[in-house]
Amino acid sequence: MTRIRPVSDLRNKYTQIEAEVQSGEPVFLTKNGYGSLVVMSVDHYDALTDEVERKLDYADRQAEMTSRRYSHQEVFDAMRDELDGKRIQA
Repeated sequence: MTRIRPVSDLRNKYTQIEAEVQSGEPVFLTKNGYGSLVVMSVDHYDALTDEVERKLDYADRQAEMTSRRYSHQEVFDAMRDELDGKRIQA
């Protein structure tokens, strides 16, 4: 269930918000009726970012083994090709 609360609750009801995010679900905070912030536990954040961190570490290790560098255009073209189901040529 999405939890939406006014941003003022962060100051006024911090312990309630902390308890809510510890359950594993983020809390969306609004300001003047519009989305402003998302508050989540460190564990939830780690779960969202761990795979990206592993892939960046892998890319760093690969980059150390070669002097070949790709332009942003080459990278995005390869990603588009993969998303379109085409084979990437390295």
